[in-house]
Amino acid sequence: MEDPNFDFLRSKFHVSKEAYAILKSLASYKTLKQDEVLVEQGSKSNNIFFLSSGLMRAYQVLESGKEITKNLYTSYSFVGPFSSILKNETSLLTHQALTDSILYEINFLEFIKYSKTNIEISNIYNRILEYIFIVYEKKYLDHISLNATERYQILKKQIPDIESLIPQYQIASYLNITAVQLSRIKKDLPN
Repeated sequence: MEDPNFDFLRSKFHVSKEAYAILKSLASYKTLKQDEVLVEQGSKSNNIFFLSSGLMRAYQVLESGKEITKNLYTSYSFVGPFSSILKNETSLLTHQALTDSILYEINFLEFIKYSKTNIEISNIYNRILEYIFIVYEKKYLDHISLNATERYQILKKQIPDIESLIPQYQIASYLNITAVQLSRIKKDLPN
């Protein structure tokens, strides 16, 4: 039987069947309903997650009450309060399901303990960190070098049906523009 999670991990991170079995033994299956929160801003969690299907976001609520969407996660993404785990601090972000989602949850401390005794798991961890760094670097470079219309077009390629999945204010927040600017962009683009 085919397993799309294994296929993804094998193709991106060279995960063997044996290593995948270890990862599965460390993981627990988790489902979230739309709008359900995985990790709350200001809370602590030692768990990291692999989003198998669904759409999620990480956002911060400022003192003014304004929400800033830092990231959108699609299927086959790693989700969680990574920096808060590494720094042993509370999460600066809330991680929320935007659609019904399926995840696999792993206690990061258990994973690290395992990676210290298993070279293949350690190598997978290193490749995942490299992958996450590359994803964030591209997002940062896109943010500083592309205009809002170009960023919106990239987002639409990544998530073609995003308009029907989440509210416009969340899309605008992710693009770091106002909802009015987003409306103008959409109006000016050819259908």
